[in-house]
Amino acid sequence: MPYLSPQAKRDKAKRDLKAAKTPARRKKKAENQRKRRAAAKKHGVSWLKGKDYDHDDKRFESVKANRGNDGNGTKKEGNKNKSKKK
Repeated sequence: MPYLSPQAKRDKAKRDLKAAKTPARRKKKAENQRKRRAAAKKHGVSWLKGKDYDHDDKRFESVKANRGNDGNGTKKEGNKNKSKKK
């Protein structure tokens, strides 16, 4: 990630916080916390190291696979890139 000016860094922190507080993100975060607690109880804390919960696949997978959309990249992920009819 390129270095940001102090002003850009503050602006990005505000945008990131706003995105993290949307109802959808709060719901996913709460679900992730519940799943991690349950998995830690069942498998142990060390089993969770390096894993994230994938809300699409409904399972834990490596951070690399989860954030990289299972090797497909993130350009086509989500609703943002669906074509809009005018």
